[in-house]
Amino acid sequence: MSASRHDGISRRSAAFDCNTVRADVFSTALPTQTTMSIEHISSKPYSDQRPGTSGLRKKVTVFQQSGYLENFVQAIFDALPDVDGQTLVLGGDGRYYNAHAIQIIIRMAAAHGFAKVILGRGGLLSTPAASCVIRKYAAIGGIILSASHNPAGADGDFGIKYNGSNGGPAPEKLTEEIYANSQAMHSYAISSVASINIYSLGQQRIETMLLQVIDPVVDYLAMQQQLFDFPAIKALFASGFTLCFDAMCAISGPYAKAIFEDTLGARHGSVINGEPLPDFGGMHPDPNPVNAAELLQRMNGAAAPDMGAASDGDADRNLIAGRNLCVTPSDSLAILAANATLVPAYRNGLLGIARSMPTSRACDQVAQALGIACYEVPTGWKFFGNLLDAHKITLCGEESYGTGSSHIREKDGIWAVLFWLNIIAATGKSVNTLVQEHWAHFGRHFYSRHDFEAINSERAAQLMQGLRLQLPSLPGRSMQGYCVQVADEFSYHDPVDGSTTSGQGIRLLFADGSRIVYRLSGTGTEGATLRVYLEQYQSDPALHQQDTQAALAGLVAVAYQVASISEFTGMQQASVIT
Repeated sequence: MSASRHDGISRRSAAFDCNTVRADVFSTALPTQTTMSIEHISSKPYSDQRPGTSGLRKKVTVFQQSGYLENFVQAIFDALPDVDGQTLVLGGDGRYYNAHAIQIIIRMAAAHGFAKVILGRGGLLSTPAASCVIRKYAAIGGIILSASHNPAGADGDFGIKYNGSNGGPAPEKLTEEIYANSQAMHSYAISSVASINIYSLGQQRIETMLLQVIDPVVDYLAMQQQLFDFPAIKALFASGFTLCFDAMCAISGPYAKAIFEDTLGARHGSVINGEPLPDFGGMHPDPNPVNAAELLQRMNGAAAPDMGAASDGDADRNLIAGRNLCVTPSDSLAILAANATLVPAYRNGLLGIARSMPTSRACDQVAQALGIACYEVPTGWKFFGNLLDAHKITLCGEESYGTGSSHIREKDGIWAVLFWLNIIAATGKSVNTLVQEHWAHFGRHFYSRHDFEAINSERAAQLMQGLRLQLPSLPGRSMQGYCVQVADEFSYHDPVDGSTTSGQGIRLLFADGSRIVYRLSGTGTEGATLRVYLEQYQSDPALHQQDTQAALAGLVAVAYQVASISEFTGMQQASVIT
């Protein structure tokens, strides 16, 4: 038998209606699949299966190659310890190819001896919900199907990653083992069972494995109710407070409707673009000011709601907005940290804070004021996992619209929105007031990211190498009134496991506290993406209302000049500025 037999499996994708699903409707009476045979299908290695910062992301057409997905799943299973008797969590963001991939992975899990697979109904499970379910049911880990904020559809992107028993992304040691396995691949094991019902809640047996299909929202909602003051937030909405949450036609829609509208009482229609679609409705589900233009147009209008928010493809990122104000992720993390004791789960204070290296240093000042540690880690949520597991930090965040805490081991978009709502309910202050008061107390970190997308990979590598060669000569050099104090390439020594991660971005640190960081992104699927991060601190409240790009204009000029960006990329300006 060849791998082409899988083409007959239904590829349909379905949105789920959390309003009609209850936790008490599980059934053990679903028909058991007839035990079939375990087949070992010949395969060949694919050289491009090295996971990036968030698993393996490629075009859908790449995953549709014969045995491509199967090889990578086999490589994951080969890297795990004995899976007999173990539980695996499975789900994804509902993008194109999700339902087809779910069928393959269930059949492969059955062939490898897992005792149980817990599956989100219809194959749907947000990334933070998957982390929650892994931890709640003591699973060995989970497979999450998502390319996060990347576009979806038949011509879009698809992704797969493995999360460990702590609910967090696999550490680098494991992802390297998975890659090594993929390069030695010669066959994969799969059950020959027929197409599986993934849309009905309940249990069914496949080979000797139990498949349990769950409501994707129930466990996640229960967790959030334990963290936040839901009665206070409900009273806030009852008082007339208004919210607009843009789910961007991705997985957060059903979670947002169940939590904000059905449970907390936000008015019907507060969630827009709330139905998960295989192509995300043609939207680019990256919650930044460029792609969330519909939301920000509402927030800048005469009838703007009190608060705006958005999430991404797999619901782990967040954007927070006030009226005519888009809160930067760096400021959001700092404001949450400064007000954390207003939230029940963090009433006793924070153990520490961590941020990715490119994220602004706004939270560093909060940590200093609170007398707690602040850690600077490489980009990639897995680096927060060790600090969280070692109880060194409570909150963490990245500049790419990701914020999270010790409640799971992923960033969490809905959680961040609930955190803001809880603070607003406790203080009676608007988003805008909270931001303005924070700047007045701690100063403002003007911050921006300039992305140069889909550039030639070889030219991007040459640009970075050119910067490396300049590093010894840059300290002491003055440009546009900025004096370089430190020029280096960021390397991280993990205080928990002692590992060292190098080559994590080139930094220019200036005497006045400003920063420029250059980094090549590992989340794209075409060419290379150069990210340039710019930060400038301003303590004078009289200057806090400047336009961000105007405030950073001098630093932008220096960044472009030092790296010779136009010469290497052929681009006169960034593709996206956030």
